[in-house]
Amino acid sequence: MRIGLATYECRINDIEFNLSQIEKVLKESGNADLVCFGEAFLQGFGAVTSEYEEDIKMAVEQDSLTMNRIKDLSVKYQKAVMTGYIEKENADIYSSCALVEDGKIVYNYRRISKNWKDYEITNEHYKEGKISSPFQFHGIEMNVALCGDLWIFPESFKSKGVFLWPVYVNFDLDEAEAGEYAKQAQIACEKTLLVNPISKDPLSRGGAFYFEKGEIRKKAALDKEEVLIIEV
Repeated sequence: MRIGLATYECRINDIEFNLSQIEKVLKESGNADLVCFGEAFLQGFGAVTSEYEEDIKMAVEQDSLTMNRIKDLSVKYQKAVMTGYIEKENADIYSSCALVEDGKIVYNYRRISKNWKDYEITNEHYKEGKISSPFQFHGIEMNVALCGDLWIFPESFKSKGVFLWPVYVNFDLDEAEAGEYAKQAQIACEKTLLVNPISKDPLSRGGAFYFEKGEIRKKAALDKEEVLIIEV
């Protein structure tokens, strides 16, 4: 299976633009079977204000018209899509990541670490998910964590297959910093694919990496929209 890590620009609270970016990647990702985007790519990580009345309007449900458009794109281009998004379920809000294939959400993961919002001021409706378990996708064992999850709970994400790690970081993932991420990822899995979005406000310079056995094997450049293809 060929996985494309899309380090593309997303814009805060501009879902139309971000959806157009997803479609652009699906068009331009060649023979990729699955394309992956960073944490909260759909709305932009900075879209979370930690003010409930604002955030509940910004969040989207799994069966919303917005998510249905991603499902339709997966059918149109015959590719699977994994994207981070701010999820609404009833009155609750999560930082989540959906894996979409053939017009359906086949896996949905909710971040378990709490630093995606200002937890000192948010109410009980901002929630975290549960530890994820490895799952099978196209005959390959996979697991998923969002950003800080793998720093706080690395032993809980053990997998013998491929680990997908969408993040949002507002510092440079240069060789030294990415090397630390590679070492951390090895605690959970020998093969990890990390993807970070590009964002102008708040600033994120992007970057995508393939880590194997604690080392950087392949990477995408900072400040450049690119799809890094990894065959697993």
